[in-house]
Amino acid sequence: MGLRQVCIDSVKERASASVTTLEWLHSLVPLTTPCPTRADHRPRFWPAVVLLAACAHCARPSPPVPLPPLTASGATEPVPADPDDPAIWVHPTDSARSLVLGTDKVAASGGLHVFGLDGVRRQVIGPLDRPNNVDVEYGMIGPGGVFDIAVVTERLRHRLRVFRIPADGGALLDLAPEGLPVLTDATGEAAEPMGIALYRRAGDGAVFAIVAPKLGGATNYLRQYRLEFEAGTLRAREVRRFGHFSQRGPEPGEPGEIEAVVVDDELGYVYYADERFGLRKWHADPDHAEAGRELAVFGLDHYLGDREGLALYRRPDGSGFLVSSDQVVGGTRLMLYPREGAHGMPHDHPLIAAVPTVADETDGLDVAGRPLPGFAGGLLVMMNSSARNFLLFPWDAVASRLRASRP
Repeated sequence: MGLRQVCIDSVKERASASVTTLEWLHSLVPLTTPCPTRADHRPRFWPAVVLLAACAHCARPSPPVPLPPLTASGATEPVPADPDDPAIWVHPTDSARSLVLGTDKVAASGGLHVFGLDGVRRQVIGPLDRPNNVDVEYGMIGPGGVFDIAVVTERLRHRLRVFRIPADGGALLDLAPEGLPVLTDATGEAAEPMGIALYRRAGDGAVFAIVAPKLGGATNYLRQYRLEFEAGTLRAREVRRFGHFSQRGPEPGEPGEIEAVVVDDELGYVYYADERFGLRKWHADPDHAEAGRELAVFGLDHYLGDREGLALYRRPDGSGFLVSSDQVVGGTRLMLYPREGAHGMPHDHPLIAAVPTVADETDGLDVAGRPLPGFAGGLLVMMNSSARNFLLFPWDAVASRLRASRP
């Protein structure tokens, strides 16, 4: 048997193992098992490139079998016109009273819809003039003590709408009926708020709103506002402008946009989706010493559609997943990245898995990692365009797909 054949047989043994192609290739670099020695008895370690070239006709590992799309276990009642973005509020002591909030993104007659975990509508707040995105924050300090809030971008009125979520999970209360003006020095679509993410700073409990307009430049695309009460009146005070943008749109010369924004309160980072380019990461604290430096850009490939919704599945130890929706007609995919980064590299976020779902052309999504009735491992909510509603998925089903995608 010749030297070349022995090496080929060695590689075949590796290829026959039940591993993915990527892991098989990684197992070859570096190669730690020597090929047979020559007459001079000196071992030769063959580079992976040579081995792969020698194995042009070797058996390759079979590609992973495509998994069926993730199916929902529940759904909200439909909204009248155009659903866009959901947010989950988890009751602090009685999880059965938790809520799912979702926007109906239509001009003049839009609204914020409030659902129970059974998908039944509990409240409609409106009319709102094209409400785009919504987010929830816990523990805001204000008149009467500490409470939770939901904030909505009212795009065509150039303002934020802020609502108090009662501790019993009852009807939301308007904290600023006239709204909080934002983007006041901008004009046209640059003055229209779309994306919203809330951040509560651990050190002092200050609450901030990070706003993404419909249109922005290559730098300082995002605005950050501190939400605070002055003499009992809620105000939004601008404290920072930040964020790079590729300006890449659907077609050459067409403007792109940033809409999806999410904040990791515990770790102190904000992520946002440059829809046609990638995902970007910055410090969330406007007073951080490196608040002006971009920390990471990732998620640059493997997308079939736009990078739309962003959410976080959080574990108490700081691990978990950043979840991005790959907007696909008839079957949006979940793109999952490690929340904590790679080992020893907190700003390195490689793609872990792409999980297909039945959700149609998803814009926004949200995740709650805490146990809820019917969702023991947590809850994933995704906007579902064709049915004009929001789909509810058990996070356990996502976790099962993650396990199935690994050897």
